[in-house]
Amino acid sequence: MTQFAGDAQFGSPNRQRILTYLVLGMAVLYIGRLGYLQIIQGNVYRLKAETQAIKQLKVEPFRGNMIDRNGRYIVQNAPGFTVTITPYEFTDASCTRLSHIIGVPDSLIWQEVRKAAANNKFAPLKLVYARDVGFDVISAIEEQSDALPGVAVIIDPKRLYAFEGNGAHLFGYAREVSEAQLKALGDAYEPGDMTGQSGLEKSYEPFVRGTKGYQFVAVNKSGQRVSSFNDGMSDLQSLEGDDLYLGLDAGLQELTEKLMTGRRGGAVAIDPSTGEILCYVSKPDYDLRKFAGKTARTYYGELHDDPQIPLLNRVSQSNYSPGSTFKPFMALACLQEGLITDKTRLMCNGGYSYGGRFAKCHGGVHGPINMTEAMQHSCNAYFYQLGLKLGVDKFGYYGTQFGFGQKTRADVTEEAKGILPTREWMNKRYGVRGWTNYALMNWGIGQGEVNVTPLQMVAYIGAIANEGTLYQPHAVRATYNKVLKKKQLLSYYSRKLPVEQKYFQMVKEAMRQVVVAGTGRVVDMPEVEVCGKTGTAQTGGKDQSWFVCFAPKVNPTIAIVVTAEEGGFGAATAGPIVRKMLDYFFLKKWPVDVKRDTLYTKVGMTPNGASLADSTKPVQDQPVQRGPFMKDPAHASPRKVVATVAR
Repeated sequence: MTQFAGDAQFGSPNRQRILTYLVLGMAVLYIGRLGYLQIIQGNVYRLKAETQAIKQLKVEPFRGNMIDRNGRYIVQNAPGFTVTITPYEFTDASCTRLSHIIGVPDSLIWQEVRKAAANNKFAPLKLVYARDVGFDVISAIEEQSDALPGVAVIIDPKRLYAFEGNGAHLFGYAREVSEAQLKALGDAYEPGDMTGQSGLEKSYEPFVRGTKGYQFVAVNKSGQRVSSFNDGMSDLQSLEGDDLYLGLDAGLQELTEKLMTGRRGGAVAIDPSTGEILCYVSKPDYDLRKFAGKTARTYYGELHDDPQIPLLNRVSQSNYSPGSTFKPFMALACLQEGLITDKTRLMCNGGYSYGGRFAKCHGGVHGPINMTEAMQHSCNAYFYQLGLKLGVDKFGYYGTQFGFGQKTRADVTEEAKGILPTREWMNKRYGVRGWTNYALMNWGIGQGEVNVTPLQMVAYIGAIANEGTLYQPHAVRATYNKVLKKKQLLSYYSRKLPVEQKYFQMVKEAMRQVVVAGTGRVVDMPEVEVCGKTGTAQTGGKDQSWFVCFAPKVNPTIAIVVTAEEGGFGAATAGPIVRKMLDYFFLKKWPVDVKRDTLYTKVGMTPNGASLADSTKPVQDQPVQRGPFMKDPAHASPRKVVATVAR
């Protein structure tokens, strides 16, 4: 065989060395890369290898704050922590371990899990027995996370009430949406969502609830989060709810709650020039804090079964006989109809006889007495006669104009109509021949079939104070949108009453004399001209104590109604409460005999951790929008009242 000259060069030592170095280099590179992937990045790739799915996690929004007229944050938010369970990933072993951690029987946990699984087994369930859990529970779950598939802890905002008192029937409470509500609300809510159940939390739910956010995360075979999906670029941020700016005076609210403690009844005050609610107290009440965070499931049941009926909103839902506090209304109606003047004298013989029956007068024999004197001494005989003079049909007409027998449409949601007896109403109840005009005598002194709510009464007293305009009572004056960073005023209806201003001035002077030298002297203040009226109504054989007033006489800034069930005479029970309210409102004087506790007046936190007290967010006003309850009541004119916001 012939040998080519180049064969010796092909296997030369130089070529062998190059080939050796090339193979060794490739081996080092391969081994180095393999080592990097296995040793340095091994944990990352192991987790990615174990990832089985992308899970959508709901991020609860913070509900809007509630702020009083002085800029004090009284209903705020605080972060809480809730245990969730994803039914699809949950196991018997997880249940046993979780039961030990949170101290709840396995059967109760499985009961909730099965109920949730029937709706959506892939959606995390908020465990009702594990809301607002402490650090011990959170740390235990984190430490044992590998053995708790389907179990997680999420941030779940809770309400913080930074004021002294409850405000239960005004603010209301939010609670987990019920099955019945889920059916009614449709796709807007999911199981475990919170929704307002009463008060402002309910009536302003669309404003304060905020918008849920969503995080998309990669999870492993145990359902545990291992990484963010798409580096968080696909996440949807939650949006806080709108803040509510209230007309409420938090200090007055705190004091009034203390003054009403131990009684059954209500106390409410408004600004007569706008209808803004300054305080709103119904007693007995309940602790809103027990509905925030970790709530005993039996608490609502306890309230529901309580014979004192603490869930009843006695300011807007209870129907009471107004007693003598109704007399200013009777005087106004009769003055406007020309049936009397401020000089007209009617005889009081210790009572009045009609139809063979004698009705006694309060305070003995007054003799011939005019309207101012009759108001001052609360003479029943005088107002018996006014009832007869006014007649059934005019009584119904003026009663409707003043808002009796109908809802005020205030923004506190729960409200009764009261009873305004008319000819039709009486005929329906008793039959055409089943009643006589003797009923009008009782109506003249706020007794008989006449029933009112304290909320109706404060609107009526406010109309006397401002001399003729009936304002729709309301708690919220403006909302603050945190996305737009704008405050928006709300508008409410008002209507001018068909009574001449001069007659309001006459009645105001008569109510001034009640305080100066009549039955209401208990509220007389040297610093302020107070106009008022006492009332003692018979309700179920018991005395219902009333006191209504406004101050000052000229350009009044507050109208107050206080009533107490089985409270005795108005001047004895309701009057002293009103006096202390006036002292605080005008003089900022806290009663020495009323204990003050600042336990709950701590400042809450915003979602980013900044103190609300240090908030300097810019505020701009937008055009006025309709309040959610701004509906034209019967006989109302389309005139609007705009809530003014203090700067």
